[in-house]
Amino acid sequence: MGTLTVWKFDTADGADNATDILKDMAAQRLLTIHDAATVRWEAGKKKPQTRQLNNLAGAGALGGAFWGMLFGLIFFVPLLGAAIGAASGALAGSLSDVGIDDKFINRLREEVTPGTSALFIMTSDVVVDRVHEAFADSKPELIFTNLSDEQERAIREVFAEA
Repeated sequence: MGTLTVWKFDTADGADNATDILKDMAAQRLLTIHDAATVRWEAGKKKPQTRQLNNLAGAGALGGAFWGMLFGLIFFVPLLGAAIGAASGALAGSLSDVGIDDKFINRLREEVTPGTSALFIMTSDVVVDRVHEAFADSKPELIFTNLSDEQERAIREVFAEA
């Protein structure tokens, strides 16, 4: 089973700083990272900066289309030039079908705001307590949605076609 985890930080650079911790945890086999991306929203800016973390992405990475659509739906900001248009309604419905529902999207929209950042990670085999301990100094908020194996397969299929 995969988990889409979002760690929300109260500083604009919190998510960037957390990526090194993630690399160490993956090396210790405390989690398997399939894909990851960050959102950095500087105070006073109209929109956030988004970045897919290719150096953390595993062989089963979802790719820019997934992150672009997810970030486009949340922040109205596409990543890597992913188109947000007529396809967004169909893909939003597809996201809901795979466990990323409007409630999750709306919560992220409300909580990731100027002056904050977020680390989005698609993982499996997570030792959650150890990850939470590793991030304790930066006091992030954990927001996540679990995906069944079927939902994870479906999301890969949706974005293989996108």
